[in-house]
Amino acid sequence: MNITKLSVKNMLSKPLSTSMSLILLTLGVGMISLLIQINHHIEEQMKKNVRGIDMVVGAKGSPLQLILSAVFHMDAPTGNISMHEAEELIKHPLIKSGIPLSYGDSYQGYRIVGTDRQYPELYGAQLQEGRLWQEAFEVSLGATVAETLDLGIGDTFAGAHGLAEGGETHEGHLYEVVGIFGYTNSVLDQLILTATESVWDVHHHEEEAHQETEEAGHDHEEEHEQEKEITAMLINFRNPMGMIQMPRRVNEDTQMQAALPAFEINRLFSLMGVGIDTLNMIALVIMGVSGISVFISLYSALKDRQYEMALMRAYGASRGQLLFVVLQEGLLLSLLGFVLGMLFSRVGLLLVSAFMQEAYHYRFSGASLMAAEWWLLLVAMGIGLIASIIPAWQASSINISKTLSHAH
Repeated sequence: MNITKLSVKNMLSKPLSTSMSLILLTLGVGMISLLIQINHHIEEQMKKNVRGIDMVVGAKGSPLQLILSAVFHMDAPTGNISMHEAEELIKHPLIKSGIPLSYGDSYQGYRIVGTDRQYPELYGAQLQEGRLWQEAFEVSLGATVAETLDLGIGDTFAGAHGLAEGGETHEGHLYEVVGIFGYTNSVLDQLILTATESVWDVHHHEEEAHQETEEAGHDHEEEHEQEKEITAMLINFRNPMGMIQMPRRVNEDTQMQAALPAFEINRLFSLMGVGIDTLNMIALVIMGVSGISVFISLYSALKDRQYEMALMRAYGASRGQLLFVVLQEGLLLSLLGFVLGMLFSRVGLLLVSAFMQEAYHYRFSGASLMAAEWWLLLVAMGIGLIASIIPAWQASSINISKTLSHAH
């Protein structure tokens, strides 16, 4: 007697109740798995992008907005700060280095960032083609930008004002592609890097075009030289003392704002955690309901198959075999629900990744089974086992003579 075949036949004999149990289990497992994957990918991306950045200095406003805009390039900047004031700050003995960032323009939704050569070094970026920018209006592209926009060495393009598509195009200033980075799986992949002077020159000439007289233009030239601005500065400290002293000093004694990436990300995750925990609880409730559904399905099916079970006992099947037939049904349902749940979560992850790519030019890479998902398999199998214990015990304890006599 092939017990596995018999279990499968019994499951297929009740398609409606079996389908309902599978749907509930798939939803529960799939939701929890999807949340595990999304949480993992977001944490990995955030940790990778803040590595080597102890503090961000920018215009006063929301510290979280400053971190999201300057580190992850997912929000609008809080404003501009004086380049002179920022340079004076990084001369402090507690500060090891500072990387200037200037942005406000984009090309087809990808940000154009004026910076120096420390920035690609921060993410360990290696050039796949060409070289780093050397002069104003030369650009080196992140791998995703080059691939998505099909840009190569020697291509030129005009940036647009604003960080989203549809802004006013700076037709008088064309950027030339001189280098393309390999993939770093960091924010750098979604950026167009150039010299800070490129950003200054574009906006200076745009302002100069509005001057009514040549004399006014000369006055503006002098003002421009004195008031050069950047959007943010990424700071790295020499020792932990900088983390304690510098943020307060910047916030109280300068026109700038200091924000700590580690602190703001933890705060963001604590806010997100409430929603994630709620969704996990809902998914666990669904899994619990699926367990009840499996129990009802097996229990009602057992009543319909009592005569069949009695005949099996009469023809030599042991109590253990009948017990295992019903237990196996519950376990097979749970295993199939887990597999379908994994497929559900991976399809969901692809959709979320496509949304992130479209909205923020981020994409999730890799979807291997994580340790938490193996625990999820044990939970699913445990639900199937618990749900089938009572029906399995009743099947193994069936009264052969009484059942067969009542059937006639």
